[in-house]
Amino acid sequence: RGIGELQPSDFEVLHHGAPQATGNMAVISPGTGLGEAGIFWDGQRHIPFACEGGHCDFAPLDETQSALLAYLRKDHDHVSGERVLSGSLGIPNIYRFLASTGRAQETPSIAAALVTQDPGATITRAAQDGSCPLCVQTMQLFVDILGAEAGNLALKTMATGGVYIGGGIAAKILPLLRKTTLREAFCAKGRFRLFMEQIPLRVILDERAA
Repeated sequence: RGIGELQPSDFEVLHHGAPQATGNMAVISPGTGLGEAGIFWDGQRHIPFACEGGHCDFAPLDETQSALLAYLRKDHDHVSGERVLSGSLGIPNIYRFLASTGRAQETPSIAAALVTQDPGATITRAAQDGSCPLCVQTMQLFVDILGAEAGNLALKTMATGGVYIGGGIAAKILPLLRKTTLREAFCAKGRFRLFMEQIPLRVILDERAA
């Protein structure tokens, strides 16, 4: 509902898509959990509707993501998108996976900070300032998975009018989202790649939107 109240300056455009794109829209919001919603275009106005897409199955795209799924399945019967795309669950899960499987080494100061500080925020900060290679890898994997899930949501809701990334994380990691890997993961849908390239992708900057 908040999208219709915002101004163009309240968005960061990650992918322009087709000029004057219209139709359904969708919102994906990684934060404490993973919120998803659709916005139906009835020909005259947009009507938002709720969904629980964040609890659908996590679908890995490559060998590393498949290994992440196998790692999480050791402790969870059902591995949802929220298990990998949220600040409270997802970011720490990815970090632990990369560390415990030897894909990257922990930085002692970050490991100590995770004991007393918010893990998601700590890992995100260290990724952006480049002080921890493991955190950098964690957030790169997070961004790739976010792009793919945003693309999945676009297909499921036929969101030709655009996909919006909201939540408490996205606006804080804009430099990471601006990299081409997120757009590539968003568009990489096989025979539907050209279709996906027509869909705008934006980040909601206004923290009051939700």
